[in-house]
Amino acid sequence: MEITKDKVVQFHYSVRDTDGNEIENSRRGEPMAYLHGHQNMLSGLEKAMEGRVAGDIFSVTLAPEEAYGKRVENAEQRVPVKHLQGAKKWRPGMVAQVHTEQGVRQVQVVKVGKFMVTVDTNHPLAGKTVTFDVEVIDVRDATSEERDHGHAHGVGGHHH
Repeated sequence: MEITKDKVVQFHYSVRDTDGNEIENSRRGEPMAYLHGHQNMLSGLEKAMEGRVAGDIFSVTLAPEEAYGKRVENAEQRVPVKHLQGAKKWRPGMVAQVHTEQGVRQVQVVKVGKFMVTVDTNHPLAGKTVTFDVEVIDVRDATSEERDHGHAHGVGGHHH
């Protein structure tokens, strides 16, 4: 079954920077799942998935515009320490998760105060060219509920 709009795709991936350093790898857990054709995936990665089938293994290098976006200058914000998730003690350079109106975002800690933390709201990989090594594990038709909700449910997808 080919990857086309309204297919749920499960895949494993690793991400490398231009020096070949691995940044992230999904193989230690469940495969990632997403609903194809609903902007739930980096645009360049979704484009590279189109027409692939289970068992396909490929690499794709994405410019910042197709991956995590360009860096926005002066994108620093002060937020209460209690809003950061991912560690007990924060230091500059660490990556935290913050819940926003747009969902969970990754931010980088710039400066730590007693109650407030200055964070850079750019995604840690913004402005970087990255290479994804992908293995397509499974492709199936989305359920009507998944199409209505606009995302995959179940293992590796969204749970309600």
